[in-house]
Order: sequence, then structure tokens, then C-alpha cells
Amino acid sequence: QVQLVESGGGEVQAGGSLRLSCAASERAFSRYAMGWFRQAPGKEREFVAGISWSGGDTYYVDSVKGRFTISRDNAKNTVYLQMNTLKPEDTAVYYCAATYSSLIPVSTYGYNYWGQGTQVTVSS
Repeated sequence: QVQLVESGGGEVQAGGSLRLSCAASERAFSRYAMGWFRQAPGKEREFVAGISWSGGDTYYVDSVKGRFTISRDNAKNTVYLQMNTLKPEDTAVYYCAATYSSLIPVSTYGYNYWGQGTQVTVSS
């Protein structure tokens, strides 16, 4: 069982930056591809970014390309999401997730473990 704990959320003005972190309890963290999802009030949870187990492959939803960067440090069992040029529409609860898949799923069904989420609020 992998436990994931997100941190780094908060409130920021539009145009600002935040860096989210997700720490995993599992020593075999490097075996998992990782993803970041977000869920705004009244909306379904949506894929934001994903990274392969090695960090060599990344994938982003179009709305965050060029603004968000996903990375991982397998020595620290941690995945990051650097968010720049934030917009009010980025406001949501952000979740990290881990998958056994060798690919980067974009569906929530592709992930085996989830964190509890961290709130990101971007004010205009």
C-alpha cells in the first residue's frame, strides 16, 4: 500500500507561482509512474500532468502546457508540480496519484493510489 501526501497548496494572485509536492511512503517509489490531477467544485477530476517512473517522459493537458512542470526525485520519493503564471481557472483541489502502469494514464481509472489533495486558490 502506497501512501501519498501532498503539500504546497495555498492562495496566490493570478500570475503567481506555487510548487506542489507529493511524498510517497513506498521505497519502491521509482517503480511507479505518477500523475497530478485536479478537481474544481462541481466538476469532474481531470488529468493535469504525468511523469514516467524514470522521469524521462512527461505529459501535460493542453491548458497547462508551458506553465506547469512535473518532475520527480526518486531518491526523496517525491514528485513535484511547479505551477507558474497561475490563472483563476487553475483553482481546484490538486491530487497526486501513483500507477503501476509503464505508460502515463490520463484517466483516473489508470491509477492505483491517491493522495488526500491540497487546495490551490488563484484570485484575480
